[in-house]
Amino acid sequence: MQRYSLILLFILPFLAGCGDYNSVMKTADYEYKYEAAKSYYSDGDYRKAAEAFRDVLAILKGSQYGDECLFMLGMSNYRYRDYESATDFFQKYYKSYPKGKYVELSRYYCAMSHYNCVRDTRLDQTSTMEALKEFSDFLEYYPQTALKSQTQDMIFNLQDKLVEKEYLSAKMYYDLGTYLGNMTSSGCSNYEACIVTAQNALKDYPYASTERKEELSILILRSRYHLARQSVVERRLERFRDTIDEYYAFQNEFPESQYMKEANNIYSHSERVVSQKGKIDDDEIESDNTKKKKNK
Repeated sequence: MQRYSLILLFILPFLAGCGDYNSVMKTADYEYKYEAAKSYYSDGDYRKAAEAFRDVLAILKGSQYGDECLFMLGMSNYRYRDYESATDFFQKYYKSYPKGKYVELSRYYCAMSHYNCVRDTRLDQTSTMEALKEFSDFLEYYPQTALKSQTQDMIFNLQDKLVEKEYLSAKMYYDLGTYLGNMTSSGCSNYEACIVTAQNALKDYPYASTERKEELSILILRSRYHLARQSVVERRLERFRDTIDEYYAFQNEFPESQYMKEANNIYSHSERVVSQKGKIDDDEIESDNTKKKKNK
């Protein structure tokens, strides 16, 4: 008997809570339900809060509580980590109430909801682009916001993620090397694709970290070098000269680079080929292919 009493002692509050929530959701008193929703939110029960806010949203629309209800519905979903739903409600808020009390926070948390949906770098980065746009729009609307510092940090983090995505793409092309199955219909080689991808990343994301810029730049130098080595005689001198120009650019920007020894070797060989009017020995090509495998 004592054992059953202890069990009832633990489950009665739970049953009472369930009964209270069920009665809240069944009541036709929408003001009472709205206050209960705010109480659930204050207590950290965001799932119940979201359900209660959603239930009264249509009724309270147009009333003095309408904008607050919509914002709290977004925040409840955000705290409950249903970021996709939160995004929808925050966007609905700042479009429906462009001068509302919570419009600044709605724009910020809309961006944060996108941020929390950002996927692994190797996967699609649509959420990253959407988060960047929302954060950028937020700063454009509120340049003096108290949230400016953390917003800028988020923007830099998202840009780094996109740079990382481009770096992985460029490196993939470089690693494919002379593999012909990946060539485009225009005949663009993997090395050329690597160069274009890396150059676009450096151009599109000027605030990328120094380390990532260095990684992209050495990929460009390596690709120019290997592209020159694989070129037909008519294009060889031109491409080795491009390699030498790329070396000087790399040296000027990263004089203390960890890749400087490799870059110097590329430069020395390129100079030698140019001085010999484009002549390359077969033994040198074989040696070069071996070095490339070691760099992967």
